[in-house]
Amino acid sequence: MIFVTVGTSFPFDRLIKAIDAAVQQGLVREDFFAQIGKGGCAPRGFPFKEILDKKEFDACFAEADAIISHAGMGTISMALEMNKPILVMPRLKKYKELVNNHQLAAARKFTEMGHVLSFYEEQELPVKILELKNFKPVPRICNIQGVSEKIAQIIEETMKNLQDAEVPDGGI
Repeated sequence: MIFVTVGTSFPFDRLIKAIDAAVQQGLVREDFFAQIGKGGCAPRGFPFKEILDKKEFDACFAEADAIISHAGMGTISMALEMNKPILVMPRLKKYKELVNNHQLAAARKFTEMGHVLSFYEEQELPVKILELKNFKPVPRICNIQGVSEKIAQIIEETMKNLQDAEVPDGGI
């Protein structure tokens, strides 16, 4: 079973419609179950529930062979922790699904690192589902030292820039 989730904050009808269309056209034959949020799109080709409580969500996630989702960090992190193959479709600003394209950046970066598969247009879905069947995500290794060093570098650069800035008469 492939578990589809759009998160709980916003609907993501574009993703649900893409999967439903592919199922109804016979382009994909996998078993799906979806948590669709409070959008306006109820799929006809597979079972779903609007919102799952945490226990139900965790059970669906654990039982799934693979995950299809928006490119939300919570879902991506959970898939990586459980070593689940995940296919993400980022919400996009141009469709008014978010106020910026941070999910696009996340999808691209995590795909580049081998952690996720991603797709951006609905017509890509059938091919990506075929790829998902054999996809083995590269495990994510937490780099606490590297993150700490980067934060220290940013703070040092900021402090230097503040010291180098001319202070106008009268102070800041």
